[in-house]
Amino acid sequence: MGSTCRIQPILQENEMLNETAVTEFLLMGFSDIRDLEILGFVIFLSIYSTAVTGNLLLVLTIIQNRHLHSPMYYFLGNLSVLDAFYISVTVPKLMAMSLTNNKLISFSGCVVQVFLVITFAGSELSFLTVMAYDRYVAICHPLQYMLVMKWNACFQMAASAWICSLIYAVVQTANTFKLHFCRSTIKQFFCDIPQLLIISCTDTTANLWLTVAVMISLGSFCFFFILVSYGFIFSTVFKIQSAQARYKAFSTCIPHLIVFCLFLSTAMFSYFRPKSMSSPSVDLLAAVLYIVLPPLMNPIIYSLRNKEIQEAMQKMSKKLFGFQLVI
Repeated sequence: MGSTCRIQPILQENEMLNETAVTEFLLMGFSDIRDLEILGFVIFLSIYSTAVTGNLLLVLTIIQNRHLHSPMYYFLGNLSVLDAFYISVTVPKLMAMSLTNNKLISFSGCVVQVFLVITFAGSELSFLTVMAYDRYVAICHPLQYMLVMKWNACFQMAASAWICSLIYAVVQTANTFKLHFCRSTIKQFFCDIPQLLIISCTDTTANLWLTVAVMISLGSFCFFFILVSYGFIFSTVFKIQSAQARYKAFSTCIPHLIVFCLFLSTAMFSYFRPKSMSSPSVDLLAAVLYIVLPPLMNPIIYSLRNKEIQEAMQKMSKKLFGFQLVI
């Protein structure tokens, strides 16, 4: 009789949890003031249009120009494609929230958003690492470049980058959404894993350790791999006698290094800043920097710093549109 009395409250509690299971989440918008919401819509529409147009223009330039059909630009094309998708996962939803004032996202929509954000962020880091290896072989071992960076090897590296990111995204997404959520308000403009862990009623220690361990281990590996690669690259470049050859080597390396530093610094600020710097407004700014800035700046950086890209874009715009772009 006593055991029955103890079991009954547990059953009632489980029934209550089942009845209040979260079926949708409430995201945080740009502002609670309607005029600022409209202003936010205009700003993010401009940013989104610029980012997607710039990345797709870069991809089209690489496809149209035969001189750019090389491993380096093949990886750059992949990076531009994933950047266009990466920013499209979150910003259109933010713009829709600003325009309609509807901040709800379905449970399944949240799952898809988390999965895609992790996939494209992981792929971005993977391709930036592969591109560093490509530059290392091209500059430090130029005579072996075509042997090492064969097209089959390039396809395999690109496929590995995508597949590993997909597998990691599946694991992290499944691990996150097996939790029970007792609140539905996410203090972010998209479904972000740290914010989802905060509103979970389940013990999230294992999830937190998995997320931190993977991010630190992968981030450290990629960071040190790129750091060592550029150590050898700069050591080789400074030994080159020709100033023109040095400039050409730097013009293909500096944009990649800037893009990598931009992505890593925004990610570090978003996820590893001290708690004293955490507030709703700072969290929103950090997420915007991490989600929006790399896809927006990547095509601009490559267009401004790479002479081959500039010339190819000018030729393509004159051929297709009848006018020459001023870059």
